[in-house]
Amino acid sequence: MVTLKYFRGLLLSDHYAPGLKWSDDLKAYASPAYKYWDVLNYFKQAGIEVDDRVLDLIPFPLIRDKLVLREYQERALKSWMVRRRGIVVLPTGAGKTAVGIKAISTLRVSSLVVVPTLELLSQWAERIKDTLGVEPGMVGGGEDTVRGITVITYDSAYNKVEQLGNKFALIVFDEVHHLPSTGYINVGELTASPYRMGLTATPEREDGRHVFLRDIVGPVVIRISPSQLAGKYLAEFRVEKVYVELTPEEKELYDRFRKKFTDFLKKRKIRMTGPGDFQKVVFMAGRDREAREALLAWHESMRLAVNSRAKLDKLRELLTRFNGEKTIIFTRDVDMAYKVSREYLVPAVTYLTPKDERQEILEKFRNGTYKVIVASNVFDEGVDVPDASVGIILGGYGTSRQMLQRLGRILRKKEGKVATLVEIVTKGTMDHSLSRRRSSATK
Repeated sequence: MVTLKYFRGLLLSDHYAPGLKWSDDLKAYASPAYKYWDVLNYFKQAGIEVDDRVLDLIPFPLIRDKLVLREYQERALKSWMVRRRGIVVLPTGAGKTAVGIKAISTLRVSSLVVVPTLELLSQWAERIKDTLGVEPGMVGGGEDTVRGITVITYDSAYNKVEQLGNKFALIVFDEVHHLPSTGYINVGELTASPYRMGLTATPEREDGRHVFLRDIVGPVVIRISPSQLAGKYLAEFRVEKVYVELTPEEKELYDRFRKKFTDFLKKRKIRMTGPGDFQKVVFMAGRDREAREALLAWHESMRLAVNSRAKLDKLRELLTRFNGEKTIIFTRDVDMAYKVSREYLVPAVTYLTPKDERQEILEKFRNGTYKVIVASNVFDEGVDVPDASVGIILGGYGTSRQMLQRLGRILRKKEGKVATLVEIVTKGTMDHSLSRRRSSATK
């Protein structure tokens, strides 16, 4: 007989199995707890009796399920149920939360939902209460109640993973692309939950660490794009690009800053083949004055490209074109958001905006008092943004995730609605390169 135990995020066994290593300190074969299901099945398939002491599950509450899924959500759930592990990829605004809650309702086992923001903590808790008729536990933002269905932030889960790691049979990672980051990956590795679901609009990460998701959560089991849902479940949409150029003065500065950065790379024989190479320069800047000056030059050239004067002038044309339509203007940074706010007299929402003021702005946007708002990256994830029909991108990053999240802000279905996402791009600059990298997201 084999005995399996859980100890502070680790799986312990008195017999060897693939994935386990002997620990002299623990006097047992050990691995991160997420290997539990594979190890258990290995012994069972070998015909070896197992004394399984790993899970100490919190009782599941009595629920009444009022949730009805759309056709594509049903497909997503069925794809996941085949192995009860894996990642569901759905567009922003397509109801990933509903798929997660239905998985909880279907399995009816103690369930932990891990979310990246306090807004999502509240949203998931409210949705669970509304659809399943139970008050879930909440951990994060001053809350610290654990129940049979619990919603927790990634930060809190990181701090409590050893304590909670064997208490839940199902773990749902919302915005699962956060999980592989250096700190949060422990939340996946040190939990023993046999059933695992990841939810995201795009699992891929620029640093390549999404490769860890397959082992910790499972493979992508279904991937549905915005264009597949447009018309029936999401609004029809079109994506436009309009191009502007730097002024002669901006161009002179841009070229000077770019040259300083590229000269540094040549001198140090650094080839920029991926995000990891850029990170090398960032690390060097902490102790190397020349690297620091090169990095500052890079930031200045990016600022000029993304926040060019011509973009503000083109914005005026677009606001005239879409006059009367609910419009969200997206910027890359806070300074540009406030510049737009001052120049066009529209409210700005940034990470500096107090919570009460932000809620007031969003409510006035929802009821039509405000037709236009400008936001930096605060709308990219986890914020319940009222319906809009136009999105104007003044600046962003080169990730398809951000592009999909911004598109999702204008795709709420409405009779006769055709949403428009317009990207203003500065030609011949890094802004142009970033735009090309993220453009495949909306195909």
